[in-house]
Amino acid sequence: MGGGHPHTGHGAGSDVLEAALPATLMLLCVCGYLRLAHRARLRNPARGWSRWRSASCATGTLLLAVALLPPLATFAHTDFRGHMAQHLLIGMYAPLALVLGAPVTLLLRNLPAAHGRRLTTALHSRPVRLLTHPATALLLASGSLLVLYFTPLYRTATNWPPGHWLMHVHFLLSGCLFAHVIAGSDPAARRPGVPVRLVWLGCAIALHAGLSQLMYGGFWIDIPAPVAEVRGAAEIMYYGGDIAELLLAGALVAGWRPERRTGRCSTATRHRVSV
Repeated sequence: MGGGHPHTGHGAGSDVLEAALPATLMLLCVCGYLRLAHRARLRNPARGWSRWRSASCATGTLLLAVALLPPLATFAHTDFRGHMAQHLLIGMYAPLALVLGAPVTLLLRNLPAAHGRRLTTALHSRPVRLLTHPATALLLASGSLLVLYFTPLYRTATNWPPGHWLMHVHFLLSGCLFAHVIAGSDPAARRPGVPVRLVWLGCAIALHAGLSQLMYGGFWIDIPAPVAEVRGAAEIMYYGGDIAELLLAGALVAGWRPERRTGRCSTATRHRVSV
């Protein structure tokens, strides 16, 4: 730990140029989502598509834009605290909003029946079941931070522009995976019950808190930044991560409908008794 930040050679013009492609992709994605939502409403006006889900997807895209465009992108190139703010937006806040937009469900409503069946089959395949297991999602989303910040990987990635963007892609995809496993409403191969998912979320909270405390204390980390920046980033990671995980827990509990399960069980029990 210590020394200058590896991104000090970047300027504002360079940041805007680097952000042009992802900004264009984000705009195309949100426009595509809104177009599919409109088609879903036209196809089935009675069922429609939740405007709340559309707003959630748009919010997730906006959070990504805040993270990847100046001024935050410029700050992140020169200060590790900016990088950590980017990490939280890209890897925790934006994924939750995007997942709550239920993009897979929206896609299934717009696909022809044959294509929809193939996609559903793929979602229930063994590799996808392994990928969407809570342990796998936790390892990719939170466990990978051990490798990033406690080995030379962060130094290498930030000194190599493609590696820098690969790091952002990993944050986004692993964050979406974990949010989907914990609180997603899209089809899943095998999603544990709410109490089990709360336990896995608790494990993520403990791991995240432990990592931020080690970072604040400067134990075993390999981050080329001044001590003040690293400690400030650790505080952002600790408190910002707690808020994001509380929002994730809220989304999980808000989607919990135990009374429906109870009703089904009661109906089934009455049926068995009557038989």
